[in-house]
Amino acid sequence: MVNFTIQNVLIAAGDDYATVDVQIVDDKIAAIAPNLQVIGTAIDGKNKLLLPGFFNAHTHSSEMWQRGIMSMFPLELWLAELYDFAPLDPEQVYLSALGTAVETLLSGGTSVVDHLVLIPGLELETIAIATRAYREVGIRAFIAPLIQDKSLFAGIPSGESAQTHEPYFRSATATLEIIEEAVRQFHRPDEGVNILVAPTGIQLCTDALFQGCTELSDRYNLCRHSHLLETRAQEKLAQEKYGCTAVEHLKRIGFLSDRTTLAHCVWLNDADIAILAETQSTVVHNPLSNLRLGSGIAPILKYRQAGVNVTFGCDGASSNDSQDLLEAIKMGSILHNVTDSDYQHWITPRQAVEMASVGGAKGLNIAEKLGSLTVGKQADLVLYDLTNLSLLPRTDPIGLLVLGRPSNVVDSVWVNGKQIVADGKITTINVDELRQELFNRSQWETKRKSETVAQIEAHYRTVMGL
Repeated sequence: MVNFTIQNVLIAAGDDYATVDVQIVDDKIAAIAPNLQVIGTAIDGKNKLLLPGFFNAHTHSSEMWQRGIMSMFPLELWLAELYDFAPLDPEQVYLSALGTAVETLLSGGTSVVDHLVLIPGLELETIAIATRAYREVGIRAFIAPLIQDKSLFAGIPSGESAQTHEPYFRSATATLEIIEEAVRQFHRPDEGVNILVAPTGIQLCTDALFQGCTELSDRYNLCRHSHLLETRAQEKLAQEKYGCTAVEHLKRIGFLSDRTTLAHCVWLNDADIAILAETQSTVVHNPLSNLRLGSGIAPILKYRQAGVNVTFGCDGASSNDSQDLLEAIKMGSILHNVTDSDYQHWITPRQAVEMASVGGAKGLNIAEKLGSLTVGKQADLVLYDLTNLSLLPRTDPIGLLVLGRPSNVVDSVWVNGKQIVADGKITTINVDELRQELFNRSQWETKRKSETVAQIEAHYRTVMGL
């Protein structure tokens, strides 16, 4: 363990700022006060801002291989096109996890929730490879293997036509066995790697899969993660399947809890929002992918007013085309100024920082360990360079960080007390080699629409009245 003291650093203090020293001893914050005795290595914090690390609370790392090329489609058609690309191989999983970790770290994140796409037949190998990548970089990883037990066509409402779907290649029972084995092999919270149970969503999962995930969650004290009502089509589908809203149904079968994070949550009504507040479930706001896919604007201000915990995610790198967490936080904050005319409800920069840090920690049931600059908490810290041109002139540092267009502003990052970014550069892996590998293993591409995508598009347009 490395002890260190950050000297003369700016931190948020109430509605103001304070210049203090921060002692880190045995990977935890030991003291925060001016003029502390130096313990371990002295770090110069002058003209720098120290914040707790943010959470990239929902993404899909492997989508990196399709970013920039996906059509301007709504989610259901976008997914059909994504599935139509060449399947992943293990090396792609490894490189894209490395890339996701690096981009998250250099935009203020110290933790990532990876709703990880699994290679069919190599499910445990996929999880092992992503785990290895995240360990090598040093980011805190919450690996949420993306699972389903229904085929892609089942995710679109039937409308007035009777639809039959090919059975999914793997049963709910077999899938749950894989996840339980993944927990045994890879769930090591004290070492910075966590496994979550993560059914993709009501559109592609049976109740048996959801309930099996809940049982595993209870047995092994795991967090739960899922997409929820990302699109209007999913809202329609829930009514077809259950005769009630998806939120009502998930409450009925016991999936919602204070350990449950739900990505998107665009199409919820007031009764649904009350259920999320009652069950202490967390909403992960993904504003950029919601806009990119035309899914809608999630009613985040309503969630906050109802007492629902909200945090931010980048979402996958081909539904957002970026893993810039600061960009997601900015958009997720100011987007809602057009949805509520009462400006007293608008999200301030300091509130956005709290949502991105302690909000993420609450959703993963670790707020007692992470999410704030508090004595006794683990040292997941980010130091920002306030002399960077994009954080000048000297006005409000947090305001500039959240509302501006910060570029290359991360000076240093520590995860669990270990420094993994210094002077703006990743110290644990060779990023130049990573860039070269990503370049070499890809090529300039043009899109093509397959017969499968065309069939799904025709049905989707009919059902949605387009």
